[in-house]
Amino acid sequence: MHRPGRVSPSGAPSGTMPAVTIRDLEPVLSAAPIGGPRASAMAAGLVGSEILKIAADIRAKAAAGAKICNLTVGDFSPAQFRIPPALERAVVKAVEAGETNYPPSTGLPELRQAVVDLYERSFGMRFPVASVLVAGGARPCIYGAYRAVVDPGDAVVYPVPSWNNNHYCHMVGARGVEVACDRRDHFLPTKDALLEHLPSARMVCINSPLNPSGTAISEEALGGIAEAVVTENRRRARCGERPVYLLYDQIYWMLTFGDTRHTTPVELVPEVAPFTIFVDGISKAFAATGLRVGWAVGPTDVIGRMAAILGHVGAWAPRPEQRAAVALLRESAAVEAHLETFRPQVKARLDALHAGFQAMKGRGLPVDTLAPMGAIYLSVNIAPFGQVTPAGARLATNEDVRAYLLEEAGVGIVPFQAFGVAEDSGWFRLSVGAVGRSDIEAALPRIEAALSALA
Repeated sequence: MHRPGRVSPSGAPSGTMPAVTIRDLEPVLSAAPIGGPRASAMAAGLVGSEILKIAADIRAKAAAGAKICNLTVGDFSPAQFRIPPALERAVVKAVEAGETNYPPSTGLPELRQAVVDLYERSFGMRFPVASVLVAGGARPCIYGAYRAVVDPGDAVVYPVPSWNNNHYCHMVGARGVEVACDRRDHFLPTKDALLEHLPSARMVCINSPLNPSGTAISEEALGGIAEAVVTENRRRARCGERPVYLLYDQIYWMLTFGDTRHTTPVELVPEVAPFTIFVDGISKAFAATGLRVGWAVGPTDVIGRMAAILGHVGAWAPRPEQRAAVALLRESAAVEAHLETFRPQVKARLDALHAGFQAMKGRGLPVDTLAPMGAIYLSVNIAPFGQVTPAGARLATNEDVRAYLLEEAGVGIVPFQAFGVAEDSGWFRLSVGAVGRSDIEAALPRIEAALSALA
C-alpha cells in the first residue's frame, strides 16, 4: 500500500526518486587552490610509496598490451598462492554465523590466546594475553608502536635498506638515524654498527627475514644487539631516563629456507623482553595479505598505549578474519601442512631466479645475487653502468636500469632506493609472490638478451 509522504521539490512523492540535475564539479575541484597551504605540514611533506609509482608504470604498459613479469609486488597473487583451505572455510563460516559486528578493539580474546600459544610452542616464550594486541595487519602495529613510544624529535635507528621506516619517522616527527648496511652482513645491522647510536635512540627497528633483501639476521648479531639494548637501559634506569625499545618485525619468520633458522631477541636475551615489541601476522606465511590480521606482542604497558591509539582510529582486524585466524592457529598440524607445500613453492621460485642470474654472471654479464634465506625476495645486483642501450641511452643509475629492463625485457623490479638507499649501487629487490616458475623461466632469457644487447 502506498504511504503518502512529503513531496520533493520536483513535485514527486518522497517515496520516488526525483529527477536529479547533474553538476560537474571537476572544474571546481581541480582548479588552482586559493590562499595558503591546504594540507598539514606533515601531510604535505609525506612522500608517496616509491613501489606504487613503479606499479603504476607496469599497469600502464600492461594496459597497452605488454606482457610483464612483475617481480615488484610484496604480495601474493591468488592465481599462484591460495590461502590455506582451513582459513578460507573458517572465514566463510564466520560470516554465515553472523560474525559481522565490531570485534573488541584489542582483538578477540581467543585470537590473543592463540598467539600466546603459538609463541610458546614456536619460541618457548610464554606471554600474558595482555601482551597481545590484534590489528588490521602488521602496518597499524608498526605505526602504533611508533606513536606509543616515540615523541617528536626522538631518534629512531634503523638499517638501510629497510621498509617504510623513513615514512613512519616523518609521520610522528621522529629523527630517523639510518645505518647503512651492505652485502657483507646480508644488508642487516651488526651490534657494532648500532652501538654509537644507542645512547640517543628511542627505538631501534629490525626486520628479519628482511624486506627487501630476503636475508636473515644471525644469532650472534641479534644477540649482541639485544645485550646492548639491555645494557643501555640499565644505564638509563640509574639516571631516571626513558628506555630505548627494540621493534622486531618478524612478519616473514615462517618463511625461512635451508639452514637459516629464525630466532628472536627474547629467546637469546630474556632480559630484553620489557623493551621488545614484536610485530607479526598471518599476511605473509599464509598468503593472506588481504585478510588484514596482524598483531603486536610486547610489554603490557606499551601494548596498552598502542591499543588506545589504534582503538581511536578503528584499526582492528575484521571479526570474521579474526575468528578464522583462531581456527587456523589452534591447528598446528594444519599450519605445518600448509607450510610444507607453501614454503617449497616460494623457495623454488627464488632458487630459479638465483640460479638464472648466477648463470648470467658466469657468462660475464654484470649481475650477482645473494642466496635466498627467507621471505619472498631475492637481492639482485644488476650494474651495467656506463653501457649504452641499442637506442643510444647511457645507463647511469638504478632507475635507468629498471626502466630499461621493463621496456626491453618486460620485467618489473624495484631498486633499493625504494628502501632508503641513496647511492646507485645496482641492487634491486625481486619478489616472487605474484609469478609462477614458468613466468620466471620465460623472463630470464629476456633479461639476458637485454643485458647482452648493451654496448
